[in-house]
Amino acid sequence: MTDPVASADEAYDWHCYRHPDREAGVKCRRCERPICPDCMVSAPVGFQCRQCVKAAPPVRTVRSMRSLTGDPYVTIGLIAVNVVVFFVGQGQGNQANDIGLFGPVVANGEWWRIVTSGFLHFDVMHVGFNMFLLWLLGRMLEPSLGRLRFGVLYVTALLGGSLGVLLLDPNAITGGASGAVFGLMGAAVVLMRRRGVDVMQSGIGGLLLINLLLSFRPGVSLGAHLGGLAAGALAGSIMANTDRDQHERWLGAVACVLLSGVLVAASLWVASNPI
Repeated sequence: MTDPVASADEAYDWHCYRHPDREAGVKCRRCERPICPDCMVSAPVGFQCRQCVKAAPPVRTVRSMRSLTGDPYVTIGLIAVNVVVFFVGQGQGNQANDIGLFGPVVANGEWWRIVTSGFLHFDVMHVGFNMFLLWLLGRMLEPSLGRLRFGVLYVTALLGGSLGVLLLDPNAITGGASGAVFGLMGAAVVLMRRRGVDVMQSGIGGLLLINLLLSFRPGVSLGAHLGGLAAGALAGSIMANTDRDQHERWLGAVACVLLSGVLVAASLWVASNPI
């Protein structure tokens, strides 16, 4: 991790470059100049001198991903739609049969279930947990990406979740926003890594790992979670690599819309040709 004083290296001047009268203990990990204990600053890897620490880029955090302006109106709207659909469905026992994702009926022409199933929830805990995660992730991603790109990201992740269901469990009636939420987590991880944010220290990495483990419980749609995660991570990667100016951001959004179209076409094909 550090470069200790080597007695065999007698030609090297092991005196601190800032304090020539003091013996150095290690070399700076960045500039490799010798530094004394008073000049040593602990870094994630080894020690650095104070000059290199000052010149280093600022530490990135989850907060640094957020824009200084803009409220997460798209996130609020999505939560409102999910909650309204849930409470309306409490008086209609056939809501799952009407809008839930079920491969055979999608193959028979009810393609809209690929989308509507993402707003169907079966109990209070189901909708509550998904909406909590949507609020947590939306507050971070929407101000950073902008409302349009965040909306495109959400739809892409939702469609990826539907494709995952049709691939792994097409004959079960499924629903929920968890595919889209997993997609937001996947995009968050990609965007954080791109911007230099420590994924594990942010809490998003641990949240994703825990939810992935919970995906293997009985009654949970593993296909929705994996499909949403993959689609969201791919869309997030596209957006992360098209973020230098407004023109690139538009191109990235268009690319994700095209990706959504591919996911819809793939879902319809898989529904008609189950694996």
